[in-house]
Amino acid sequence: MESLIFLILFPLIAGVIMLFLPNSRGRDLFVNFAAIVTCLGSLYLLFEYFGKGEVLFAVDGTFVDPLILVAEVAIGLFIIGISLKFKKYLVTVLAALQLAMAAYTEIVFEPAHYAGFDLFIDPFSLIMALIIGIIGSLICVYATGYMKTYHEHHTDVVDRRPLFFFLMFLFLSAMFGIVFSNNIMWLFMFWEITTLCSFLLIGYARDEVSWKNAFWALLLNVIGGVAFSGAILFINAFSSGSDIYLNELLKSSPEIALVAAAFIGFAGLTKSAQFPFSSWLVGAMVAPTPVSALLHSSTMVKAGVYVIVRFAPVFESNLIGIAFAFIGALTFLTASAIAISQSNAKKVLAYSTIANLGLVVACAGIGTQEAVWAAILLIIFHAVAKSLLFLSVGSVEHQKHSRDIEDMGGLIATMPKIALMMLIGMAGMFLAPFGMLISKWASIHAFVNAIPPFGMLLIAIIAYGSGITVFFWTKWMGRILEVRTERKPVEKEASRPEMSAIFTLGGLTVLACLIFPLISSTMIEPYIHEVYHTASPLLSLSNEIIMLFMVVVVILLPLSLFHFAKGRTLRRQYMSARVSEVDGEHLKFLGSMGVMKEEELSNYYFPNMFGEKELSRAGVWSSILIIVVMFALLSWLVPLGVMM
Repeated sequence: MESLIFLILFPLIAGVIMLFLPNSRGRDLFVNFAAIVTCLGSLYLLFEYFGKGEVLFAVDGTFVDPLILVAEVAIGLFIIGISLKFKKYLVTVLAALQLAMAAYTEIVFEPAHYAGFDLFIDPFSLIMALIIGIIGSLICVYATGYMKTYHEHHTDVVDRRPLFFFLMFLFLSAMFGIVFSNNIMWLFMFWEITTLCSFLLIGYARDEVSWKNAFWALLLNVIGGVAFSGAILFINAFSSGSDIYLNELLKSSPEIALVAAAFIGFAGLTKSAQFPFSSWLVGAMVAPTPVSALLHSSTMVKAGVYVIVRFAPVFESNLIGIAFAFIGALTFLTASAIAISQSNAKKVLAYSTIANLGLVVACAGIGTQEAVWAAILLIIFHAVAKSLLFLSVGSVEHQKHSRDIEDMGGLIATMPKIALMMLIGMAGMFLAPFGMLISKWASIHAFVNAIPPFGMLLIAIIAYGSGITVFFWTKWMGRILEVRTERKPVEKEASRPEMSAIFTLGGLTVLACLIFPLISSTMIEPYIHEVYHTASPLLSLSNEIIMLFMVVVVILLPLSLFHFAKGRTLRRQYMSARVSEVDGEHLKFLGSMGVMKEEELSNYYFPNMFGEKELSRAGVWSSILIIVVMFALLSWLVPLGVMM
């Protein structure tokens, strides 16, 4: 238990120390030290609890429970205060309602007196802890170099790096708390800390745009917080006291578990930026790149899908689960389609995140063991590949002073190291044998067994959405690989901390691909067998051999480029015998009426077919309809006696 408590408290203590350290090399060294210790702590956790299954821990709540209550009240009062200051009265009302529900629960039901196991660890929470500890720490290391350059480029933004690093490590602390908490009230407190951290980090620049997006993120996540509070109130009011513990709630009566899962799952939809709540994550792109990477890969949105996957067994073979599955599938399809029309690299990554988390939600909604296997594998590969892409794009933006994909033409020549890492990250998102594609294959296979005819509809949605993802990733890859004229690489692609984090994540992406059968057999499958009480393997030996062969091919293909590139020279484009000339990096040719025209090459974006505004509106209203139907079904399916 000590190692769990250490991982929760150490990043918090380190963050508090960073608040008082001035901007200096010493502070950066301390950030690196804290990141290394956090990373090693998560690896030690793997060594300590590997193969032990679910382990539960009782904690003396005499001191902890009042402290958690004080923290919840403090967060609520802060949100109320700052929303009043900025005249965001809807946020104020929702935060006050949430605080009132928490107070009512504490006063009337006194949940603190129930005896149970407050902390736990199992293979799933261990996987999440590794994601948080390793990837989150690498992002913090990257931030030491990035934030220095960020303030050199944004001289109008007040330097608040001590607060920035405090919030980053507080975020990690809260995420460890979420994945280790068996007490749902403890989980909720850590859940609210992530809401607060995201609000303050998105609003880091403190200008009008950042405040607007920060408050929008806060509003949507407070809506989820109200739903979570409602679940806690329901559990305390209509079940035995032991159901406040996650392990007991999952074994509770179907009515209690399903209602709690629906409300907490709804909170998960807001946190993981699923439709109709997806807009807050797109708006969060105004924050510095390390914030975007942290939100997308190892914190915030992963907390949302984590709780939904936790309740996957409750969703199996019922219409409430199907509703969640369709919200996820709709999000996957719509967000993937919107990504086609975006040339802003960060927006493409944002919509890709929303889409892939939608696939995780769809799998959790189906709730079968094969679907949960696919969901957890998606979480792992998405975390590694997406953090790599965000950090790479952030460094490219500092060099190019642009995040437009069209400005990344020939990046393989001008920034070859980062370009190679980006190609690895993109391959990890959609090419075989990387885990994202394997997980999509597994999810489609799992949907076959869903309640008819919903399974076939989900398969059609996922298949079409997967085809769309191939389109927007390949056109970006093509732009990076396009070299029309001789270009010299830049002297310094990024700072040493940035490059070290990017290279490490690139290596982890390939490593995860190589050892994912081992991850499946030793961590994912034991968790699923423990939850579903089965023992059948989910990944056959023949499939493992095929995937290993594909890994070899994927590694050999880029290496072959070095051989075939020897002795080659660049030739300008053939212009059908028209008179042409080269002006620097631009090619001009003789057009009609004897006018010299400059050649322009660009990707297709199809804004009229895949417009962000139109598709977002359709996705929002469709998902709202599904949510309304879901809660209507819930009120009809659950016996009246339970609801009273």
